[in-house]
Amino acid sequence: MANQNGTPTPPRPEISFPIHRPADKGAWTPELDAKVRAQEASSIQFRAHNVISRAFWPGGDRSLAGIAIRAFLLGGCGALGFVSSIVLAYYESRLWRPLFFVGTLCVFHFLEFWITAEYNTPSAFISSFLLTNGTRYRQAHTIAFIEACLTSYFLPSWQARVNPPPIVALGIIMIAVGQTVRSCAMVQAGTNFNHQVQSKKNEGHELVTTGLYAYFRHPSYFGFFWWGLGTQVVLGNTVSLIGYAGVLWYFFKTRISHEEKHLIEFFGNDYKAYKARTRVWIPFI
Repeated sequence: MANQNGTPTPPRPEISFPIHRPADKGAWTPELDAKVRAQEASSIQFRAHNVISRAFWPGGDRSLAGIAIRAFLLGGCGALGFVSSIVLAYYESRLWRPLFFVGTLCVFHFLEFWITAEYNTPSAFISSFLLTNGTRYRQAHTIAFIEACLTSYFLPSWQARVNPPPIVALGIIMIAVGQTVRSCAMVQAGTNFNHQVQSKKNEGHELVTTGLYAYFRHPSYFGFFWWGLGTQVVLGNTVSLIGYAGVLWYFFKTRISHEEKHLIEFFGNDYKAYKARTRVWIPFI
C-alpha cells in the first residue's frame, strides 16, 4: 500500500493475544464468552503494567485516578460555592461570604496543579494540588470559614459596619491580583518553579529575570500573600485577617531568607545583582 506521494506505507502494528476460539460457532456459550473476555482483559492489563509507570496507577504519586477525582471534586465544589454565593447575595443573606471562600479555594488549588501540569510537567504530582499543604494551612482556612459563618449569621449588622461593599470590592481585587500574579509567575518560571525550596541546583535550573520577575523578586509569594489577605477582607473576618497577616508575613520572611541563601550559592553575583534591583513587595521583607 502506498500514500499519495507514492511512498510505501508501513503496515499498522497489530496486537494479538494468545486466545483460542472454537471453530464450531455452535459451541460458543455465555460461559466461554466470559472466559475469553477475562483472558483479553488480563492480557491487556499485563501489557499495560509493562509500559506504564507504577506512579500513574492507583495509589501512585501521579495516579491518574487520583488526579481525576480531585479535579472533579474541585470543579464541583467550586461551581457549587460560587453559584450558592450568588443566590444568597441576591436574597441579601450574608452567608454568601463563606461559600464564596470555598469557591475561591477550589479555583486556587485547581490552578496550582493545572499550571504545574501544563508548564512544569516533570514536577506534576498529586501533591501539586497543595490540598495537603500542612496542618497549619488547613487549620487557618477552617478557622476563617467558621469565623465567617458565625459573624455572617449571628453578627450581620456588625459585619456590615466593618465590611461595607467598597471594602468587599477591595478584597475581590486583592484576590484577583494575587491569583493572577501567582499563576503568571508559575507559567513564566516553567520548569524553574518548585513548590519546595531546593537546596541543590538541578540540571537546567536557570535564574528567571524577565516578565514579572523583572519587577517582583518572588512574584508567587507576593501573589499568595495578597490573595490570602484578600480572602479575609472579602469575608469580613477581623481575627483571621490579623492572624493571616502575621502568619503569612513570618512564613514568607523565613522562607525567602532561607531560599535566597541557596540562590546565591547557585547563581553567585548574578543573583546578588538581581536582588539589589528588585523588590518582594511584601511589607518589610
